[in-house]
Amino acid sequence: MKYDIDSIRAQFPALAITDNGAARVYFDNPAGTQVSSRVAEAMTACLYETNANLGGYFATSEQATKLTDDAHVAMADLLNAPSASEIVFGQNMTTLTLHMSRSIGRRMQRGDEIILSRMDHDANVAPWMLLARDLGLTLRWLPFDTRSFEFDLSKLDDLITDKTRLICIGGASNMTGTLNDVRTVCHKARDAGALSFIDAVQSVPHVATDVQELGCDFLVCSAYKFFGPHQGILWGRRKILESLDPYKVRPAPAEIPGCFETGTQSHEGMAGTAAAVDYFAWIGQTLAGDYHARNQRYTGRRRYLRAALDYLYDYEQGLARHLIDGLQQLPGVRVQGITEPSAMTRRVPTVSFIVDNVAPKEIAEALARKNIFVWSGHNYAVEAAKSLGIYEQGGAVRVGPVHYNTIAEIDSLLVALEGILPRRNAA
Repeated sequence: MKYDIDSIRAQFPALAITDNGAARVYFDNPAGTQVSSRVAEAMTACLYETNANLGGYFATSEQATKLTDDAHVAMADLLNAPSASEIVFGQNMTTLTLHMSRSIGRRMQRGDEIILSRMDHDANVAPWMLLARDLGLTLRWLPFDTRSFEFDLSKLDDLITDKTRLICIGGASNMTGTLNDVRTVCHKARDAGALSFIDAVQSVPHVATDVQELGCDFLVCSAYKFFGPHQGILWGRRKILESLDPYKVRPAPAEIPGCFETGTQSHEGMAGTAAAVDYFAWIGQTLAGDYHARNQRYTGRRRYLRAALDYLYDYEQGLARHLIDGLQQLPGVRVQGITEPSAMTRRVPTVSFIVDNVAPKEIAEALARKNIFVWSGHNYAVEAAKSLGIYEQGGAVRVGPVHYNTIAEIDSLLVALEGILPRRNAA
């Protein structure tokens, strides 16, 4: 099937913005994507037409209640959750994780163990470190191979003991781009009688996610990483959510998900999140017809969502291969992630690299002057940057193409780097 890049780019007004005549090239997507017009329109309509709190008997309150209900259903569809009541909205993934960690911690006692990953974003590390500090828990660490940029999950078997209560791992790394075998980790946790907590912030924007198939107990993601607004979402297994003691004010609902949704939520954020899900469904319905057959076990919007993500991921793999091939032709460039063509299915298109004798910050600044947007630094992947030995040297340059980017934009980046790197290396 031909990839319809023109129809996709037409959905994003930000892609047409120029600065002094220069087009913006958005490769900063792992930190936050642009939004489709339908997302902005949904948020505006919410603020204009349904701007009220929930639980009233008047029109705006009733409409706001329906809007928030629809948002829970939309995220349940995106994640293939059994029930919309298992979806919890919050300010962002970090806040949700910190909040949920308190309730999970009440199930633990001194000497219990939590397994953390050396590849994860700090939002799935620091909250558990803080919990361990407060409760006298033991932390055990799953390393990754700094040559293959992947986990050897036999090492996880060595870490699991009869005191393991929680295993935390990322769906995909925001530093290396590695797409992890979450399903195997979750099944190992289940066999050990431990809970699994998955940071899917970097995987949900790129691959179809099915919490029932993964077998996880918790999964968190962020709408602003999948073309929506600044909004966090958590899925939790009903049986576990209902067993936890939520930290909440007294008038808050006793039932899930409301007991975990502290205070008044961002209704406009929920509206935008639902619109982002509908954007994927539009792709699945109108552009990804060839991908419906492989998703026959799903029905309705859930089938369209999975078809869309399969369609987009195939395109993104081509972007990743082109980017990595080009970077490897440049002098002194070392990609900090999987580069083998046969292994592209085990990574997302987020690509980090370092350059001999050139600070990542310098490269990012030089690219910004050409209106090419990238990030540099550790990008909150503290443990990953330390494992790779690049933390003290300023981390890496991170380029994150997504499905609205083009090969031509990648080529513009590579040309720009050709002009930047020789001069810096010569210096």
